[in-house]
Amino acid sequence: MRTRLEQYFGFAAHNTTWRTEVLAGCTTFVAMAYIVFVNPAILCQTGMPLAAVTAATCLCAAFGSILMGALANYPLALAPGMGLNAYFTYTVVKGMGVPWQTALGAVFLSGILFLLLTLGGIRQRLLAAIPYQLHAAVAGGIGLFIAFIGLLNCGLVVPSATTALTLGNLHAHSTQLAVFGILLIAILQAYRVRAAILIGILATLALGILCHQVKYTPSAFNPMAIRDTAFQLNIRGALHLNVLEIIFAFLFVDLFDNIGTLVAVAARADLIAPDHTIPRLDRIFFADATSTVVGSLAGTSTVTSYIESAAGVAAGGRTGVTAIVTGLLFLLALFVAPVVGAIPNFATAPALILVGAMMLSGIGTIEWEVPHIAIPSFLTLIAIPLTGSIATGLSFGIIAFAALELATGRARRRHWMLYLLAALFLLRFIYIAHI
Repeated sequence: MRTRLEQYFGFAAHNTTWRTEVLAGCTTFVAMAYIVFVNPAILCQTGMPLAAVTAATCLCAAFGSILMGALANYPLALAPGMGLNAYFTYTVVKGMGVPWQTALGAVFLSGILFLLLTLGGIRQRLLAAIPYQLHAAVAGGIGLFIAFIGLLNCGLVVPSATTALTLGNLHAHSTQLAVFGILLIAILQAYRVRAAILIGILATLALGILCHQVKYTPSAFNPMAIRDTAFQLNIRGALHLNVLEIIFAFLFVDLFDNIGTLVAVAARADLIAPDHTIPRLDRIFFADATSTVVGSLAGTSTVTSYIESAAGVAAGGRTGVTAIVTGLLFLLALFVAPVVGAIPNFATAPALILVGAMMLSGIGTIEWEVPHIAIPSFLTLIAIPLTGSIATGLSFGIIAFAALELATGRARRRHWMLYLLAALFLLRFIYIAHI
């Protein structure tokens, strides 16, 4: 049985082992465990019961990650998406006055559209239309983005009224603990310790406990609370909304955030084929779309792939076993959710910062001396962290790439889908400017 599983997941082809994959799955889980509490904290502002959303978050992250690992064989973990949950809460429910049950109905409809687009091959064609020259820029931009998040989370960088950002308070114990974590992980990586990131997170957490910097208040939690949101969606109500506007937002952000994350993680794990295609792409998109449908039925916003999966890849994860382990840990989190919430930002921030640094390794392959490649790549690279949006950074890069291809007479060398994609991105910016 074990040999068959190793053959199915391609352990020999990816030069990996069970130990490496399990450690990578644990690393990914620890890096994204914050979602167990952050997602419910946002969605409960719509009136959704906190305990129910917490259970739904764990269940959907478990389902999506396990499905991705088992079906598509990729080390890509899924969970309710940040940004999409904020749009669900603050724009759709609080801003438009839409009941959360109806908003869940809109998420369900967007998930069905995801499935139809996947089965029709449209999502796959959209990804194929993205110039492979931008792949390294997307990965690098996401690396800067998650490193920036890590720096903010641990207080090494703080907002400033005069310079936008400035150095944080280095006397703060949480910041000092994060610096300790960064140094520890860096040293372990220098010695090529495969579990460097996970060891660094746990060691920083342990030191934080000894220094009384970890606040943990035991609380009761019943996984069966999910009954308060499960199957409460109102699909008929969603059909009577300005449904195109809401579903387009869910569809667009998830589609291109997912593509950006997929390209970045696949590039970091060396899973992109020599012809610049991503194997089993239809299975990846099917897992993503199905997870969104299940998420709406359980009671949470759109489910998408997480860039924190790069932490597991950095720890050596190369197959779907990594994602399955992450999913199983989210399933376990259903019963120990309060304990998961005890992992503070200063313990996970070092992992995000150093994983971000590692994701910059590919930008050396960008042809910086060729303007029609360098300029779109730079715009992608810089816009992702500065706008806090993978989709926006990708938009900048594709619009610039398409415009330069047209202006320099290279239009015939590119598939028409590239220009359609650029036009869609332009429409998106026009739409954003009027809301």
